[in-house]
Amino acid sequence: MEQRLVREIEHGRFLAAHRPGDVWNWESPAGKRRWERRVQLLASSLRPGMRVLELGCGAGYFTAELARTGANVTAIDISPELLQMAKSEHAAANVSYELGNAYALDYPDACFDAIVGSSVLHHLEVDKAVREMYRVLKPAGMISFTEPNMMNPQIALQKNIPWLKRRLGDSPDETAFFRWRLRALLKTAGFRRIDIVPFDFLHPQIPRAFVSAVEKLGRIVERIPIVSEFAGSLKITAEK
Repeated sequence: MEQRLVREIEHGRFLAAHRPGDVWNWESPAGKRRWERRVQLLASSLRPGMRVLELGCGAGYFTAELARTGANVTAIDISPELLQMAKSEHAAANVSYELGNAYALDYPDACFDAIVGSSVLHHLEVDKAVREMYRVLKPAGMISFTEPNMMNPQIALQKNIPWLKRRLGDSPDETAFFRWRLRALLKTAGFRRIDIVPFDFLHPQIPRAFVSAVEKLGRIVERIPIVSEFAGSLKITAEK
């Protein structure tokens, strides 16, 4: 197994031992609002009966919510420890949790209606993962992801300074994306109707009393050209 994957498995053990929701900033008042928005973005195109692959499900923070759409969700991750947490805490009748490698998906061609994930692609050699996603996606199938935006100043520092990465609980190899580079990569892989939009100016450490005001202001700023490019995240959709 290549060393990058070995390091991600080790990082999964670290997360499982240190409350992954806290490391990922989903548990603060602002973090929960950010999580809710991502759930809405990822679940909005899912329908009952669809066969959906959740890439990098981690501890299952999004999986159970995706399952509420009525879709049949196959949730994979490379970390056995995080998968065990997901199975224990977020089981659902229409969810199958499986150990899986995004570079070598153990599924036949054209078998999924949609592929979704939150903050997973930036852990991967994304060109390899994109090729595999394209292979297992049905014609006209959709992908939907939310990922960190390298144009955001904090993200740029966090993903490029090793000691800051360690301090903030990042894995050694994770990065972030410039949206134009990611668009070109998806296009090269064969995807069409590619839409990559910067969003989210709500920092997870915003105090509870200011969350609503900052969120409303952020929604306004997201609509301002140039300024919006510095948002913290990217919403990525594309069609095969």
